[in-house]
Amino acid sequence: MRKLFNDYGTIIILLLLCAFLSWRTMNNHTPEGPEAGRQVADAILAMDPKPRLALIAIRNNNIDERFAAVVTEALEQNGIAIAGIAKGVPADVRRIATATAAEGRTIDVVAATAATAAWPIFDGIDTKVPQMAGVRFARPDTYRWPTFLMKDNLINISNQTVVISTIAIGMTMVIITGGIELSVGSLIALSSCLAAWFIRRYGGATEATTAAMVGFSALAILICGCMGLFTGAMVTLFSIPPFIVTLATMMVASGFAYIISSGYTIFEIPDAYTFLGRGTLFWGIPISVCICLLLYVAAHILMSCTSIGRYIYAVGGNKEAARLSGVPVRFIFFFVYVVIALLAGFGGIITASQLKAGAPIYGVGYEMFVIASTVVGGTSLAGGEGKIFGTLIGSFIIATIQNGMNLLGVESYTQKVVLGMVILIAVLLDRLKQTDFFWNRRKARAL
Repeated sequence: MRKLFNDYGTIIILLLLCAFLSWRTMNNHTPEGPEAGRQVADAILAMDPKPRLALIAIRNNNIDERFAAVVTEALEQNGIAIAGIAKGVPADVRRIATATAAEGRTIDVVAATAATAAWPIFDGIDTKVPQMAGVRFARPDTYRWPTFLMKDNLINISNQTVVISTIAIGMTMVIITGGIELSVGSLIALSSCLAAWFIRRYGGATEATTAAMVGFSALAILICGCMGLFTGAMVTLFSIPPFIVTLATMMVASGFAYIISSGYTIFEIPDAYTFLGRGTLFWGIPISVCICLLLYVAAHILMSCTSIGRYIYAVGGNKEAARLSGVPVRFIFFFVYVVIALLAGFGGIITASQLKAGAPIYGVGYEMFVIASTVVGGTSLAGGEGKIFGTLIGSFIIATIQNGMNLLGVESYTQKVVLGMVILIAVLLDRLKQTDFFWNRRKARAL
């Protein structure tokens, strides 16, 4: 049982959490947009006798306009004419019905969304609009499904955690070596401001080319990598505690971000810059999420199948023993701090792409979420123990808790209390596991 929990505890917790939120968010749902349009069109085409003239009732928004486009195309292809579209104004139903009756035609069916089907004019339509007496209605069917498991919500969770998950790869390596990195939030802000400033100043602002955007974004990431190199130098060459070094680096990076941006948001960048943060691939999966998963695969291979990965674990387990065994301890410290800084820089580029701007306030407090994801994922703060994919699961646990509290209407202040307790419990469990607390208690009772 103990081995099962050690190996699969985080997965079990994530599955239980998902099951609970699925149960608590079970609600009635109605399809919208093209999906609803196809369903309504099929229902109309299946009617007997077949309608000849239809009216479409929609709200004045893009989703309902796509619904109307699908219904119109399907009905016209099957010989059913469209009398008109009542768009956002119920009175248009009477106007269209009157004009149609004046032409000697009768509306046979109304294609409505879930929202427009509830318009008051359709309640007692025979008396309110006599020209539409006996009209039939087609609307999308309602079904029960957890709001938590809706496709849009799952994609939202992935989008929310992609930056934190990406940086958590580096944090896992740092904590395994026995260190800590507190400047990742400020590096996110610095990277976003640098990229946006370079594009505005030297790339042509909103007219910047793809090559310019890629080049300046890479330059911003490399500058963050230099900050990581500085941190590694302070930790290895001067033996300054990582907590102090990264605390200072956090303030320096934040200060530079404010200096570069003059304290304002830099938004003069092209629309195409959002491709990384907002673009999607198959099934609507965000591009940034796919890149994050590839980074996890690469990091897993690095930590499991290469000498550098073994060295990272060795340094975290016993730095002096690792040094005496020929492990390049200084190089490993340089390596992990540069890696996390580069990943933080990349996280800043994703953030700037998602928000189409660079700002010095981006990334505030992210270091706590990154550390929490790493610790919840099973990485020991004592060093020497942790798994890359465990960190990924830990990131999703944190993101799922946040998302679940939002869905359940938990206020933001209470959310901070809950997340703080989650971090504390994770660290406490790690500490108890390190001291074999539960095992020693059982042995004592046996004696």
